[in-house]
Amino acid sequence: MSAPDLLDRVLSDLRACRICRDAPLDLPPLPHEPRPVIQASATARLCIAGQAPGTRVHASGQPFTDPSGVRLRHWLGLDESVFYDASKVAIVPMGHCFPGLDAKGGDKPPRRECAPIWRPRVFAALPAVELVLAIGRYAQAWHLGRDAGANLSQTVANWRATLERPDRPRILPLPHPSWRNNSWLKRNPWFEDELVPVLRQEVARLVG
Repeated sequence: MSAPDLLDRVLSDLRACRICRDAPLDLPPLPHEPRPVIQASATARLCIAGQAPGTRVHASGQPFTDPSGVRLRHWLGLDESVFYDASKVAIVPMGHCFPGLDAKGGDKPPRRECAPIWRPRVFAALPAVELVLAIGRYAQAWHLGRDAGANLSQTVANWRATLERPDRPRILPLPHPSWRNNSWLKRNPWFEDELVPVLRQEVARLVG
């Protein structure tokens, strides 16, 4: 089976998935209709690995259609036309469906059922991916395993060593672009001064 045909089958199965509602794993069932969100093509060389859709993305069905997406595209140096070009950029969250809101009004963590089932299948169908942008702790823990730091700050601060690892695809850890991380960005000016320029160079090389 060709890579595009394999990916088409995976995406069809994923978009029909209702496991978090119908067969939840040690959690209450998802209280709303699942709407799996993903952007992928067998030709994409760049993959953005985020957390899970928020309320706006759940409504739109398209990843990063919110203020976080505006900041992320600024970091990447991409406009919307390229960012949403699936042939160039894959967007594969840790949880494909909106997990709901917690008692404080924030997004709940990605559902635990999702990644073990779908992540191996999705990445097996993305043979061209050369760089994964691991956004937030959940993606960093999955993609870096024991090489992830004790916390997000430690993991992102070690970005140079992580990017230089011989593994393929390469991994570049990033904080989440949410406004909730504004204070983190102010405390860590090296992120925009040192990491973002390298990020933009890598992105430009991969998306042309």
